Amino acid sequence: MNAMIDIEASWKQYLKSEFEKPYFAKLTENVRNEYKNGLCFPPAKLVFNAFNLCPFNKVKVVILGQDPYHELGQAMGLSFSVPDGVMLPPSLQNIYKEIHSDLGKPIPTSGDLTRWAKQGVLLLNATLTVRAHEANSHQALGWQNFTDAAIKALNKNREHIVFMLWGNNAKKKKNLIDINRHCIIESYHPAARQRYKFKKHQFTCCNAYLKQQGLEEIDWLMRTEKK
Repeated sequence: MNAMIDIEASWKQYLKSEFEKPYFAKLTENVRNEYKNGLCFPPAKLVFNAFNLCPFNKVKVVILGQDPYHELGQAMGLSFSVPDGVMLPPSLQNIYKEIHSDLGKPIPTSGDLTRWAKQGVLLLNATLTVRAHEANSHQALGWQNFTDAAIKALNKNREHIVFMLWGNNAKKKKNLIDINRHCIIESYHPAARQRYKFKKHQFTCCNAYLKQQGLEEIDWLMRTEKK
């Protein structure tokens, strides 16, 4: 479980004080015990995958999830993402449907969102680990102290980030974000019941804001498909 605190250097610079706090020592011990005593996700080496694929100074967009997928072979340390070849979960299907509706392009077959991460999309779950088959089972371990610290660090030390807050849990993070420095796009959660519509054109809105700030837009179309 030492891999669990193997985090990308720029993030380590901004979050190093968190690693020294009592809650983090307790969190690490609890998570280590969880992984030792039963099946947990994602694999330990991927717990900090969101940070490792998207360095602090490269973040342009934050998409906040709740906790990792809890079935075998799904979680890969990126919110809403599943490895190539894995069936698309309902949340990701709805995200892709909105991208299709918004941008008018075919829905990708791969659920691997690594391409987004490498473009500057921090795919962050509020809780970074989960017990197999038990959603929210690690919610009380203390991860949210750490992920809130990551959001606060971005808010304070960066400008012009788009925070896409989906669902009530994500919207609670609004008070951590200065709307004069950043952009917030709110929506119902993509897994919400059909009567609660996922916000239209939010991906276009996100790119419009980035372009306005002179930043490169995100390629949401996931051009990883074989031509």
